Amino acid sequence: MNHRRRPRSAVSFNEGWVFVPRELDAGAPLPDGQPVTLPHTWNASDGQDGGGDYRRGASSYVKEFARPDHDGEVWLEFAGANSATQVWLNGVAVGRHRGGYSTFRVELTAALADANVLVVTVDNGPDETSYPQRADFTFYGGLYRDVSLLLVGREHLALDEHGGPGLTVTPTLEGDRASVALAASVTGGDAVRFAIGGEDWRTVPVADGAAATVLDIARVRRWHGTADPHLYTATAELLRDGEVVDAVEVRFGCRTFAVDPARGFLLNGEPYPLRGVSRHQDWLGVGNAITPAMMDADLALLTELGATTVRLAHYQHDQRFYDLCDEAGIVVWAEIPMITEFLPGAVDDAAHQLTELIVQNRHHASIVCWGLSNEISVAGTGPESVEAHRGLNDLAHRLDPTRLTTMAHLFMLESDDPLVTIADVMSYNLYYGWYVGEVEDNDAWFDDFHARFPDVAVGLSEYGADANVALQTANPTRGDYSEQYQARYHEHMVAMIEARPWLWATHVWNLADFAADGRDEGGVPGRNMKGLVTFDRSVKKDAFYVYKAAWSSEPFVHLAGRRYVDRPEDVTEVTVYSNQPAVELWRDGVLLGRREGRRVFRFDVPLSGEHTLVARAGEASDSMTVRRVAEPNPDYTLVSGPVINWFDDDVLPSPEGFFSIRDTLRDIRRTPEGAALVDQMMAAAAASRGDVAKKIKIPAVMQKMIERMSVESLLKQAGGAVGAEQVAALNAALNRIAK
Repeated sequence: MNHRRRPRSAVSFNEGWVFVPRELDAGAPLPDGQPVTLPHTWNASDGQDGGGDYRRGASSYVKEFARPDHDGEVWLEFAGANSATQVWLNGVAVGRHRGGYSTFRVELTAALADANVLVVTVDNGPDETSYPQRADFTFYGGLYRDVSLLLVGREHLALDEHGGPGLTVTPTLEGDRASVALAASVTGGDAVRFAIGGEDWRTVPVADGAAATVLDIARVRRWHGTADPHLYTATAELLRDGEVVDAVEVRFGCRTFAVDPARGFLLNGEPYPLRGVSRHQDWLGVGNAITPAMMDADLALLTELGATTVRLAHYQHDQRFYDLCDEAGIVVWAEIPMITEFLPGAVDDAAHQLTELIVQNRHHASIVCWGLSNEISVAGTGPESVEAHRGLNDLAHRLDPTRLTTMAHLFMLESDDPLVTIADVMSYNLYYGWYVGEVEDNDAWFDDFHARFPDVAVGLSEYGADANVALQTANPTRGDYSEQYQARYHEHMVAMIEARPWLWATHVWNLADFAADGRDEGGVPGRNMKGLVTFDRSVKKDAFYVYKAAWSSEPFVHLAGRRYVDRPEDVTEVTVYSNQPAVELWRDGVLLGRREGRRVFRFDVPLSGEHTLVARAGEASDSMTVRRVAEPNPDYTLVSGPVINWFDDDVLPSPEGFFSIRDTLRDIRRTPEGAALVDQMMAAAAASRGDVAKKIKIPAVMQKMIERMSVESLLKQAGGAVGAEQVAALNAALNRIAK
């Protein structure tokens, strides 16, 4: 049969859907529903309001449409649907897909009629055979990314290879010359014509559904991160009798990279410190159904920070965001959602999601590593988990021998566990100074690791502290959720990282606050507030400017504490962040002082009423208002959770010669009565955290850090989980034990 031959076209298919919050029978009459435009999620509200009760299950999307004016093949492309998807056209099952974060395609051609009814059912319900199932983020359901109609000829580049582009590009560099291997998978056609940059076309015959060649770039311009993110375009045109019947373009970059245990990350043979953040994709009130403008906003935040890397956690992100990172020169850690707890029934699913991640994204110059899992040892490790990770590691290298594999390990995983050495490079998620221990324990942990394993590259894949921007204080302490504590924590972490250039990559957790519907802490239910900016991206927390001062070359000055307006102290400390060498502070037009230094500048400011403060550093300036008040502003204090006076001496005494909650676990354990009381307390805490927590084995190095902590410090970190009466009772029991 003769047919019209032409390159493909893509038509947006986002308009005109009807949402029905249940699974539909394929042949049943269509019910009434809610008109929606994609992208869409049904969890934009209940997935962010706390309670851990957002609706997980099946819902359906219905669309009626006329037969396209096209005599070739018609495919439907989903950029993301969470998480199990089934597609029916006119009552005929035409495709299904598992995995909530990758692109997939379904062919509609055979089932098309003049008038068509498309039903897509998406299910984000619990399923022990797929990832993720347990994690500290919301698993939004829906058709939350774009849907497109692809119109192609009967002969075309492959559309059924794990959602990939049908064209694989693999550059190899030697000096100023690049050899670029190009491989096309095709349906039909008799030849493929390849080019880079539209020049020097080379035609290769099709054999067994494939064609391949190698093209050279004589004087290659390397992709060199933010300094020069140069991209090339490779084109593959499918020919039939010399006529172009389909074509695909793929952008790529030419660069080399390596990880050195002593020098850190090397890009094109030069040290290139990877310092950046992690990113979740969701936004307040929108969930994961974000717009291109929202992606642009996140990229702009990365650029303003001066970040050189982003960890796109904990799943495959939208293709557009990988493109943005390519263009901006932001190095990417890409990963699959194998997270928290090893699921024996989901091993095949993890391999499937890793395959799609790599096949769809291996052309991106920004990506340097494939993440196999995150904190998978929360519920313990074992031979099955180790073997599954070895399989994933081998799979990644078969699909893409040019990139590294990596894993993000739970900070309680012993460094000699078999999981640690499976991937090419690894990193740890450390939260000393927030969940446990003191912030200085991060320094000690890395120094100990590097001293014991000087030939092993290690990175810091997560670290952070929650901050609710409504909570303000002059005396920040760990666990208070104040904006000030988060900023002080990150001041230390920046300095800690700078002093250890051998850390191959470091990623703040997180760029922005994000939804974790099971959370209820820090005064905002359903939210993880470790972001450097708020969930709606409207407020850059003070900690944001700590990193801007460390990483950005754009001159700026920032007055911290601008939301701490009402101050009861006679003399208040004012912190200024800047990447300039000196800062001046002015009060009501009068110069208070000048400080020289790096990043952090502190001033003591007398208060007598309402004052305008102005910070200046060269041409940069910033201003804010503060005022002296008689009593602390109650809006700055966490209403639910720990009450500060629980721990005051007049409420919880520390009698001389006896223990109290202000003593360390190590000291208390030195007496038999104290050891028994501590063991009882720890057992009760483990029981309150559920079955998964009971399985956790605390490594020796972390146990030592916990032992150095005071009981008071541990109780404060527990927040509202421990009531005032319980704290008082524990202190009274300790007061009866002689030192």
